[in-house]
Amino acid sequence: MKHRLMGPITAGVLAITSQPALAVTDVFRFVGFGQVSGAMGGAATAFDVGAAGMMTNPATLSLMPEGSQFYLGMDVTFGDLAIKNLDTGEVADSEDHSKNRGPYAVPQMAYTYHSGSLTLGAGIFPQGGVGTEYGNSSFLSRATGGLDTGLENSSRLMTLNIPFAASYEVNDKLTVGASLDAMWQGLNLDLLLGADQVGSLIGSGRASGSLVPVLGGLPDLRGAHLSFTRNHPVASGADAWGIGGRIGLTYKVSKDTVLGVAYSMESHIADMKGDATLTAVDALAGQVPLRGRISVRDFQTPAQLNLGISHQVNAQWMIVADVSRIFWKHAMKDVDVGFVADTGDNIDILLPLNFKDQTALSLGAAYQTGKWTLRGGTRFVTQALRSETLLSVMPAITTRFVSAGFSYQFSPTSKVDVAWNHSFKKKMDNSSLPNTSAPIRVEHAQDTVGLGYTHSF
Repeated sequence: MKHRLMGPITAGVLAITSQPALAVTDVFRFVGFGQVSGAMGGAATAFDVGAAGMMTNPATLSLMPEGSQFYLGMDVTFGDLAIKNLDTGEVADSEDHSKNRGPYAVPQMAYTYHSGSLTLGAGIFPQGGVGTEYGNSSFLSRATGGLDTGLENSSRLMTLNIPFAASYEVNDKLTVGASLDAMWQGLNLDLLLGADQVGSLIGSGRASGSLVPVLGGLPDLRGAHLSFTRNHPVASGADAWGIGGRIGLTYKVSKDTVLGVAYSMESHIADMKGDATLTAVDALAGQVPLRGRISVRDFQTPAQLNLGISHQVNAQWMIVADVSRIFWKHAMKDVDVGFVADTGDNIDILLPLNFKDQTALSLGAAYQTGKWTLRGGTRFVTQALRSETLLSVMPAITTRFVSAGFSYQFSPTSKVDVAWNHSFKKKMDNSSLPNTSAPIRVEHAQDTVGLGYTHSF
């Protein structure tokens, strides 16, 4: 498999500080960016969350103290994910088998400079991800008719943002901000489809190409396995670059109350491409691997609208709230995969997702005493995934979150932020072709612990 360079900035920073990412998420987007937001239920639209504000509402950068700040952070996530076969009672746990899928470490790094009415910033922030690792011996690795294949079932999606942000204080009440992001997205995938799933895709017009009659011509087809995975801390089996960005504003209703509005645009990322192997699984002919190139087309992160408010109750207490609308419906209709074998034959597959738009409510509070600031929060979101299109390798179904954390100010120029975020266990069933062969029940919960350091100068 050819080695692809991701660029000196991305590879250099992440190879030193990270493993690939999966943090507590709404589908594939992280609940909060930075430990301040993460400890307050993901709210970040109308108060100072530090340099990570450039990922939600860049106008909040003007709420930071004047001068320069350097921020370095890390979140580590421990997932609890299991897939149950409702026919047999077997359970496939997603574990730390291999391929860098857990525990997951998410790095962040940023620099900001605030002088007068203008604040500038740049950073590196993972925006979202998902990861599963079921190994090669669970019921997910059995083809139609109970045929054991020994083939992997796993996934790893990582989306990385490199924002360049600016915030400008128009007057003593109104501040506007914007960011332009370079984006990198990488995907590892090992997926076995049973013969009934393949047949359902063909019958519904979701599988086409010159390889379709080849598969149909095998004497006893039991399934097809698609694999494009790199066992590497950063690089993925298929990847691509693109752009994104957001605009925002804050408005000081009074000296104690701030309103915020921000809109993150849907990404424009090129088709992810890489080397891949399509393996036909036949009861008589055995496993027939075909090597070639894969394209995952138009796999985008959704637009998001945030409305927020913060209120300084007194010298110690602050309360905050965000309401968000996340536009998954337009961004995530299908997983559109194209495979071209080295022989020139091809197959195009559309795995249906049909995500729904989400509404999210984030609530948080902070209490400051001396050098300590204590924080807590919660978040509730509507469900974006549909049970009839649930995929075992893309099971981000959690909808209820609780968080806590603190900051400690070592000196006027140095502080540390700590956050903990928990997603309560969520269950969802799917017994519908083509995305599953056996009827399954997904159970998913996660915990994330984050640490950040900020130095002012």
